[in-house]
Amino acid sequence: MRRLFLTALLIMGCNGAQERHGGGGTGVGNGSGNGSGNGTGGGDASAGCTKMDILFIVDNSGSMEEEQTNLAQNFPKFIDVLNNYMTGAGVPLDYHVGLTTTSLSEGAPPIPIPIPLPMGDDGALHDQASCGMTRPWIERTDNDPAGQFSCVAKVGTDGSGHEQPLSAAKLALNDRIADGKNAGFLRPDALLAVVILTDEDDQSTDASSMDIPVDQFIANFDTVKSGHDRWATAVIAGPTACMSAFGNAEEAVRLKDYVMKTGKQAVFSSICDGDLAKSLGDALMTFTAACDSFPIGKPAASQPAR
Repeated sequence: MRRLFLTALLIMGCNGAQERHGGGGTGVGNGSGNGSGNGTGGGDASAGCTKMDILFIVDNSGSMEEEQTNLAQNFPKFIDVLNNYMTGAGVPLDYHVGLTTTSLSEGAPPIPIPIPLPMGDDGALHDQASCGMTRPWIERTDNDPAGQFSCVAKVGTDGSGHEQPLSAAKLALNDRIADGKNAGFLRPDALLAVVILTDEDDQSTDASSMDIPVDQFIANFDTVKSGHDRWATAVIAGPTACMSAFGNAEEAVRLKDYVMKTGKQAVFSSICDGDLAKSLGDALMTFTAACDSFPIGKPAASQPAR
């Protein structure tokens, strides 16, 4: 049994979360959102990751100031759990933590008018020297990982109101790897863990302004990692239309569908709890369970998926 589970319960305050053993077992539910699906496995003594690449997709639209502040406040606890995690190999977890936003650049207007086009991050990881960062992600060997993330997590509220977290994740793991902006973040032998934080539903659309099916994103992440069991995800959004100290949240219908279809290595938590500590704890429980059963020795993608 990994000691991280007890540590996560104590540090993040995840009362009622269910313990999960490496290599199998059932998914974790949570008190406010939709739990992950059930799954069983026979276990594999040689399974288990020693590396984890954690990608945060944070909504930077006009209604997200309180949530970003709360994320920054809770992240030191999140880092404490990662720093205390001992892998199955008996070594500390080697982690990368990167962050981008839900904003994508808008296309050209239908008529030629002299206005600047709204620009988004398009999946590029934030790299702020003012936060003490020397690369577009944070590692455990950095001087102050918690302080760096708490700084960079405050992404502002001037982003697009057309939130596209799933498209942002796909761009971060494909196009921005290919063009070098996020090169080095994604490692073939690491568990990929994707965290989405938004008070709106996913609005990812194609060039024809049609909704992109969530199945396409799941398939892409499978391709990026060369297997469905090599990545996990956590969504913190509205289980229904709800209100909290953070403000209003819309029901995240597409994101709930994404979590359900991803299966046992996915968890949905409510942004309307008014504190992200439990939601981040749910994410950690899901990620460490996926890490415990990570398949060692399987081939991994060497090129970004398209």
